Amino acid sequence: MPFVQLHFLTVYPPSNPNRDDMGRPKTAVYGGVHRLRLSSQSLKRAARLSPAMSEALKGNMGERTQRLGDEVMKHLRERGADDGKAREIAQQVAAVFGKLDTEAKKKNPDHVRIRQLAFISPDERQAAMEMAERVLTGESLDKEARNRGKNILRAADGAVDLAMFGRMLADAPDFNREAAVQVSHAITTHQAEVEDDYYTAADDLKKPAEDMGAGFVGEAGFGSGVYYLYVCIDTARLVENLENDRALARKALEAVTEAFATSSPSGKRNSYSHHTRASYIRAEAGDQQPRSLAAAFLNPVRTEDLLGESINRLRKTADTIDQAYGASVDESAEMDLVGGSGTLAEIKAFVARQVGDA
Repeated sequence: MPFVQLHFLTVYPPSNPNRDDMGRPKTAVYGGVHRLRLSSQSLKRAARLSPAMSEALKGNMGERTQRLGDEVMKHLRERGADDGKAREIAQQVAAVFGKLDTEAKKKNPDHVRIRQLAFISPDERQAAMEMAERVLTGESLDKEARNRGKNILRAADGAVDLAMFGRMLADAPDFNREAAVQVSHAITTHQAEVEDDYYTAADDLKKPAEDMGAGFVGEAGFGSGVYYLYVCIDTARLVENLENDRALARKALEAVTEAFATSSPSGKRNSYSHHTRASYIRAEAGDQQPRSLAAAFLNPVRTEDLLGESINRLRKTADTIDQAYGASVDESAEMDLVGGSGTLAEIKAFVARQVGDA
């Protein structure tokens, strides 16, 4: 089965979808100039939470949380367990996924949480609840919670987001999952700077006779531009992570393609309403070594037609690499809003058929 590579060009209006520690848009220096940047983490989370994935793959999506122990304790209390017993069992079950957070327990005795965020599949969640119920009815607890990991943790199952984006469990490395989907940071194809927005808020009850000053004065950063995003999918790894369920793998490929085309990080969305859609998608498939086309923008686009020239650069770079190294992919498909060709449905069908029936 081949690699699927996806290249997106998406126009963002003035917005601040992914903030740094100062609350300003994230940036990067590339090709000697400043670019605006969207982190891969923010893009993956936006994709996971988008309707394209969360609704289309309902029942096959995991949870990233520190709080499974809280859920186990609540589950046992609803089945008649007293607080002490429920807490004891919840601690043992939660410890399968990582070290317990003793500070959280000090703040609130009802908190049974682990230190790290753990990616938990629906099957693992169900197994954890079933294990807790068995212990409640008299099954003995092991001394080491990790020894029971094989009864709860899964090396592969039907959790699509775990299959795609992987996970790392420091205390149970046998159940780590190698990500089938690699996601780049998205950067603007051109030079872009963070701009400052000086804003005020008025006090509705302030009388005209009082001073004319605002009730609040603030400052925020924003930026805009054409972003390039590269996604590489190892379809063989995806199928393996999904326990060889090819039908689910095809559905997952369609969903994640639509998600990256239609979703965006949600930072400051109420202030800027940056509901974006990709203006250009290039989908590729082949067994050859994957390659990003980010080199197309090392020299920043400087024309007035930023989107059109970005599309031209992307195509030219792909052709140039093929001329130098030989064919980089076996086949490709495009959706181009500028040229008026291709559809998202065609792109989704293209990526889905890369996973055969056998």
